[in-house]
Amino acid sequence: MTTSNHQVPADRKLRILMLHGFTQSGHSFEIKTKALKKSLEKAFPTAPKPGHLKEYPGGLELVYPTAPIRLDPDDVVPNSSSAPGAGADVQKDGPSVQSEAYGWWRRKGDAQPYTYEGMERGFERIASVLQEHSTEPFAGVIGFSQGGAAAGMVASLLEPGRRHAFETAQAKGGMRYPDSFVKDTGYIEETVHPPMRFAVSYSGFSAAMANAGLYQAFYEPKIATPMLHVLGTVDTVVGEDRSLKLVESCVSGSGEGGKRVVYHPGGHFLPSSQKAYVAALVNFIRDVLGEDGGSGDAPAEGAKKEERAEDMDVPF
Repeated sequence: MTTSNHQVPADRKLRILMLHGFTQSGHSFEIKTKALKKSLEKAFPTAPKPGHLKEYPGGLELVYPTAPIRLDPDDVVPNSSSAPGAGADVQKDGPSVQSEAYGWWRRKGDAQPYTYEGMERGFERIASVLQEHSTEPFAGVIGFSQGGAAAGMVASLLEPGRRHAFETAQAKGGMRYPDSFVKDTGYIEETVHPPMRFAVSYSGFSAAMANAGLYQAFYEPKIATPMLHVLGTVDTVVGEDRSLKLVESCVSGSGEGGKRVVYHPGGHFLPSSQKAYVAALVNFIRDVLGEDGGSGDAPAEGAKKEERAEDMDVPF
């Protein structure tokens, strides 16, 4: 929602950070979400085309960084929920390991509690991208699988007061707040980027299930950034319990605050071309930004929207 009466620059874009999954890259994720990008460009056109966003008259820009950890075949156990980074993040038409296979972190250990090795490097890469766009910041972040988990973490890290939560948790053995997300202005330490206005997780999960004591500060207090969760009813790579743990770590509510949950009748992939699920994403973004007049497409049959985790029709 617009909070001031100043004139918005005509070239201001709705910039969204796109975080790929384990075993993918920014390039491969961009290819796999080509249909989604085309639909979003149509939904959020440049002014004065019908449907343009008043706050973002310059249209849409999706930014696809590549994670810093290059993966070897031994890093991945195809189609297994026990793989190092939460399983091979495989779209339904993709191989488990490609020449461009990267991760935001690796899982270390075969039994809980385990740790996510290299997470600091992953956050450093993301922070560098955020800093590059600090003068024209991102409005939101979208991630798939490991990237969906990272999307929730990034939204959390940029929230006011989150660093204090990390300091409190660190005294009890929790993870240190990432140095890469701290900006020293000379007078006061700030985050490298303003808070995200929204976050979207496709087949994401909570890191707290790996090691609650180490990663709990991401989720306590609960993530206040409005967040959409899209889950596959037959996802065998990221278990539903892991995804729902992330859902439960977000504040309740709808519209301009809180979480929303949508199920699609598929597996471990991002439904980028199905009209119902694209409409759910578009309407979520418009609701969060406080701008109506969107796609006009209500979620179709099969796109189940849930407002509260406790009211979910959980498929078994």
